[in-house]
Amino acid sequence: MKQTNRIKTIVLAGLSLLMSVNFYANHHEGEGHGTHKEGVAKEYNPVVTIMDHIKDANEWHVITTDENTAHPNHISIPLPVIIYDNEGLKFFMSSKVAHGHTHEGYKMTHDGQVVSVAGKKKADMFDVVKGNLSTDAVFFDLSITKNVATLILVFIILMIVFPKMAKSYKKGLVPSGVAKFLEPIVLFVRDDIAKPNFNQKQMDKFMPFLLSIFFFIWFSNMMGLIPFPPFGANLTGNISVTFVLALITMLVINLNGNKGYWGHMLWMPGVPVPVKILLAPIELVGVIAKPFALMIRLFANITAGHIVVLSLIGIIFIFQSIGGSLMAVPLALFISVLELLVAFLQAFVFTMLAALFIGTSTAEAHH
Repeated sequence: MKQTNRIKTIVLAGLSLLMSVNFYANHHEGEGHGTHKEGVAKEYNPVVTIMDHIKDANEWHVITTDENTAHPNHISIPLPVIIYDNEGLKFFMSSKVAHGHTHEGYKMTHDGQVVSVAGKKKADMFDVVKGNLSTDAVFFDLSITKNVATLILVFIILMIVFPKMAKSYKKGLVPSGVAKFLEPIVLFVRDDIAKPNFNQKQMDKFMPFLLSIFFFIWFSNMMGLIPFPPFGANLTGNISVTFVLALITMLVINLNGNKGYWGHMLWMPGVPVPVKILLAPIELVGVIAKPFALMIRLFANITAGHIVVLSLIGIIFIFQSIGGSLMAVPLALFISVLELLVAFLQAFVFTMLAALFIGTSTAEAHH
């Protein structure tokens, strides 16, 4: 039985790798993909493929046919483009601006980014503060990109799975359906993450938060490993996503911090006053340093996994030989299987450290 399960795992991983080779090889047109234009072949550049994949985009590219011709056929899943500029709100699908087309003053670059034909720059928070929206220089991009669509999809999955899981327990203590699979993981979060850091009252308070971030990160990581639309987005490898997760964790830590937590941070008991004045700013830096470490760790590990797999697959197209394939495929298969573990491990590490930091801020003082 165990041997059968191992064979199934290897077969599934192999199929996933083959699909990823096909997907990544045809992911985008342009430099780095060996396309021919006017009879001139371009040298394959894996950096372009890798960067195109790990970045966000306004469409889900499926495949390119007739790639070695002057007019390749690109098959993509369009996503909504929502632009707000000095002319007002604009809404259209990304297919309107794909492959060199211009629509309402905007077009899409080869890597799936919507830009302004008139040279307007994308607005950021500093432009909001300065109030530059009234000029022609900026525009707000509120589009549903790959990462946003994946985030919404993960949210929908969580909202479907967990109510069903809770409903199954109303029928009896024996779980049914998806609860059979998820119950051991929920118990793992409770027994190995929450219990060592909280008392029973605190566990009841913080378990929903811990379960939410654990399953959100885990589901997002797993969906990023599926190499075909509507999956494959590098959601937790996006620094903005990990920043928001870290920010929420920081708020939970500090808003629930008790008197002892803030007292030991701002005015340490039993320490000379000059030392207190010196240490207080350093301790305050830790308020930001802890969530910053959570943000960078998750972002770096997930992004690195995607880059390693793509780099190994790129060897096939660089050497264009059987020897390169014989070397690249086993290594890429090994890393792909390892990424299944990393997807779970990163969710565990983020949740475990969040529980540790929250437990420290809510711990009762011992005299």
